[in-house]
Amino acid sequence: MLERLREDIKSVFHRDPAARNTFEVLTNYPGLHALLFHRLAHWLWSLGLKWLARTLSTLARWFTGIEIHPGATIGRRFFIDHGMGVVIGETTIIGDDVTLYQGVTLGGTSWNKGKRHPTIGDGVVVGAGAKILGPFEVGEGAKIGSNSVVTKAVPAGATVVGIPGRIIVKRKTEEDDARRKEMEARMGFDAYGVTEEMPDPVARAMRSLLDHMHAVDERIETMCKAIRKVNTEYQNGELPPLHEEDFDCVRDETDTEGKG
Repeated sequence: MLERLREDIKSVFHRDPAARNTFEVLTNYPGLHALLFHRLAHWLWSLGLKWLARTLSTLARWFTGIEIHPGATIGRRFFIDHGMGVVIGETTIIGDDVTLYQGVTLGGTSWNKGKRHPTIGDGVVVGAGAKILGPFEVGEGAKIGSNSVVTKAVPAGATVVGIPGRIIVKRKTEEDDARRKEMEARMGFDAYGVTEEMPDPVARAMRSLLDHMHAVDERIETMCKAIRKVNTEYQNGELPPLHEEDFDCVRDETDTEGKG
């Protein structure tokens, strides 16, 4: 038991840079308190002392703001950061090294008995306010974005964002990436602040349009070459250039100030 407690304290230091010392972690981290309460409540639940287990979990909710049903199964080095408003249902199964932030719900969508809550794989990170609802599996190492609502299985290593939750698909090849950036430069479009793990949805839509435009350009160029072979008098006119000032209206004021 002491070994598990040492593991839990180390996991806090590993995942929260605000943690300063062991005494502070033991006395001021509600996520750790809720986990310790749950271990006792889960043990009582497994002995058949259901009412006592539920009463203990209710007391833990009053003290910590975190509600964990005593029937839930939780692995090692589980960490709840801040924790207020976290709800974990009865048939939830959580693997090792999982991290939850405040306001997360691991809930069910059915009133039927049996498995109603999600299974969370090892190393999963669930952002603040996210809701994972249903008896499906979230694969190892997956990341659930803040305020996402997930209602279907998530593959291992995937990133999910939005309502309903959608899996972010990574770019296919480096060639596609280079081609897209070249067209962005021509149009004056810059998806700054966008990472592959958590892209802005508007930027993703713009990138899709750029891909489509590039495909259309290639098809038109192929048609023009075919026409020139048939008719040598055909003149291929130049396309009008794109000027950066034409896109000033869609740039942020801070962006234009930085360039000035």
